[in-house]
Amino acid sequence: MDEEFNMSMRKFLKQVGVTSQKAIEEAVRNAPAGSSGPHDVKVVLTIDELGLEHVVTGQIAGKS
Repeated sequence: MDEEFNMSMRKFLKQVGVTSQKAIEEAVRNAPAGSSGPHDVKVVLTIDELGLEHVVTGQIAGKS
């Protein structure tokens, strides 16, 4: 793969990581009482033009 591709992919993945972390932190902060977790999470990455659908699942500990 070429350098331009690698750099654009890294930039995109960094944006995904940073914005996702902020969204999760805000959701946990604004969650109703009793929603202490752990929380099941799922990310779906799609690239329609390439027919890609990649699913990542996991769990995030609740706030203490």
